[in-house]
Amino acid sequence: MGHRWRLRWALVALLVMAAGAAAIWNPSSSSASSRESSAPAGAAALQDAYNSVLDRARPSVVEISTESGLGSGVIYNRDGDIVTNAHVVEGATTVRVRLADGRRRRAAVVGSYDPDDLAVVHVDATGLQPATFADSSKVRVGDIVLAIGNPLGLSGTVTDGIVSAKARTVNEGDGVVLPSTIQTSAAINPGNSGGGLVGLDGRVIGIPTLVATNPELGGSAPGIGFAIPSSTVKLIANQLIANGAVTMSDRAMLGVTGATATSSDGSPVGVLVKSARSRATRAGIAPGDIITRVGRTQTPTIDALLIKIAHLAPGRRTAVTVRHPNGDTQSYTVVLGTL
Repeated sequence: MGHRWRLRWALVALLVMAAGAAAIWNPSSSSASSRESSAPAGAAALQDAYNSVLDRARPSVVEISTESGLGSGVIYNRDGDIVTNAHVVEGATTVRVRLADGRRRRAAVVGSYDPDDLAVVHVDATGLQPATFADSSKVRVGDIVLAIGNPLGLSGTVTDGIVSAKARTVNEGDGVVLPSTIQTSAAINPGNSGGGLVGLDGRVIGIPTLVATNPELGGSAPGIGFAIPSSTVKLIANQLIANGAVTMSDRAMLGVTGATATSSDGSPVGVLVKSARSRATRAGIAPGDIITRVGRTQTPTIDALLIKIAHLAPGRRTAVTVRHPNGDTQSYTVVLGTL
C-alpha cells in the first residue's frame, strides 16, 4: 500500500514537473512574455528618440512671413542664411523671420531658384542653431520622419509619418516640375512649406513643399505630401549663397518656351514652340513648330514635355520630333543644355 502511494506521489511529481517544463519551454508562452516585457521599453526608446530629434532640430526651424502669407524656413548656417521654398517669398517686398526663441528679424532675399522651388533669405542675428542636412540618397522607404514647421501660424508644430516613396516627379504648376521628391505620410499643411522633414537622427532629409490634391473630391489628399530632397537643397542653396544665382542645377534644358497646342476639337496635340534658342535652334527647331515627341515619349501637353525633360540629364543627346507649320514631320537630335 505504502509503495503504491509513493508511486502515485512520484507520478504526480513528474506530471507537475512536466507541466512546469511545458510552461517554461512553450514557444508561444515565451514569445508572449518577451513581447510583454519588451514593448514598454521599445515604446520608451521611441519616445526618447522623438524628444531627442525635437531638441536638436526644432530650434533650426523658423517662421517666415510676407505680405502674402506665412511659411517656414530652416537655418542653413550661423551666418544667418535660411533656406525656404521660392513660393514662400515669391513677389515679397517685406520678409520677416521669427526664430524659435521668439526673436523677430527683418530678412532679405539672397536668391531664388524657381525650377526647384528653393530660395535663401538672410537675417542678422546671433546665436543661431543651423540644421544638419543628411544625404538624401541614403533615405529608405519606411524611415520614420517628423515634419517641423508653422502650419496656420502655429509655430514649432510637429507631425510624424514615414517616407512613403522616393524619386516622385511632381508637377507644381506654373511650369515648375520637381523631378525627385520624397513622398511622406507626415501631415503637411499651409505654412509648413519651407520647413524641415527630419529623420530620427535629427538631420534634415528634405524641405516640405506641397501636398497632393484629390482630383475627384478636390482639396488636399491627406497623408500624401512631398519634400524636396536635402541633396538638392544643398546644391541649390550653396550656389544662391555664393552667387545669388544658380549656374549648375543638374537639370536639363531643351531651350524652348511654348504652350499646349490643341486640335479643332480641343484635344492636346503637342507643344507649340513660341521661342527657341541655343541648342534647340542649332538643331533646327523654330517658333511655330509643334513638339510631339521626345525620344519615345509622346508630349501632347507642355506638362508632359516638362516632366520628360526633368528626367533627362544635361549634355544628353535626345531625339525631338516636331510637326512644322506646313504639316511635315521631322526629327532632330538635340544636345540638352543645363537649366
